[in-house]
Amino acid sequence: MANLGRCLLVALSTLLSCKDDPKPQGTPPPPTSTANPTADVCAQGGGSLGDPSLTPFFPKMIGAYCIDPAFDPKSYGERGKLSMKALCDTALDGGCEEYMKAGVMRAVIFHYAQSKGQSSVEVLVSRFPDDAAFGLFTTRLVGDLDPADPMMMKPLADVSMGAMGTGKAYVWRGPYFVELTYTNEQETPQELAKSSATALSALAKEISNKLPDKPEIPASAKALPEGDRLPLGLLYYTKDALGVAGLGAGASGFYRTAPTRWRTIAITKADAEQAKDAMKTLSKKPGALPIANLGDEAVQVVFAQHPESPKVEYVFARKGATVFGVSDEELDPTHKSSKDDKVSKVRALLH
Repeated sequence: MANLGRCLLVALSTLLSCKDDPKPQGTPPPPTSTANPTADVCAQGGGSLGDPSLTPFFPKMIGAYCIDPAFDPKSYGERGKLSMKALCDTALDGGCEEYMKAGVMRAVIFHYAQSKGQSSVEVLVSRFPDDAAFGLFTTRLVGDLDPADPMMMKPLADVSMGAMGTGKAYVWRGPYFVELTYTNEQETPQELAKSSATALSALAKEISNKLPDKPEIPASAKALPEGDRLPLGLLYYTKDALGVAGLGAGASGFYRTAPTRWRTIAITKADAEQAKDAMKTLSKKPGALPIANLGDEAVQVVFAQHPESPKVEYVFARKGATVFGVSDEELDPTHKSSKDDKVSKVRALLH
């Protein structure tokens, strides 16, 4: 019995010792991928969007990618399974206010999966009324950023209105704004930059070619000259252009001829009477001064677009139904032009 007791004590001591000893940590295993690189997820021709209104614009197969049959598309808003609040809470990651301000009507999220590989592209396609999709496209691109920044997205080749950065691409056509986000957890940052460019370019081009082209680029944006304009240097306001209440829709272009930078503004109305009303709104700004012999009417005014923005001098002139303006570039205050230089630039726009 004594020997048995000693054996039990030794066994109990060993068990407790094993329980208290820390487990060897070692090197953690690599993250598990959701895709099997040896399996062809597109073998059956890809999945379905489950949305007849979008099916014509998003092919099941695009190159090495197909609509992921394992991902259940999520729809929000009009005729969607989920509310727009759900879109804000789960998908937009801080961009909700811009979407809501633009009047987003419907949004759908789905994935394109690589047929044999680890890559996936999330697609968020949103529909907006009138010219709001174009406005959101320019806001997401530029917003408070400087188009001259080398870190800005770059124009997408063979896509009329598209832009791409590392792992991200935007496409605008008609009432639709599309965001494409590339992921591959197995790639290094350098590999991801290269492979995402290839995948996103192909997907964006195919999608852009199929999306409807109505409505077209708004008239104010079309009125901006292309010469000397920075790539993707355009910001479109669906209302209250330049932050001026009652001014209506308008477009602002970012221009540079080293070392000088400036902005050109275009506000195109349906007729001359509405354009006159826009000039009246500008002329009511504190300190506004009329300018003689420039277009049908002209005014010099200094104001800030936002309370936190610096004040900038503008020269505006109207010709018929269009108001043109030129200002210094508030993002680069080191190079300011004279009033005469602004008048000269506006005069050239009126002809």
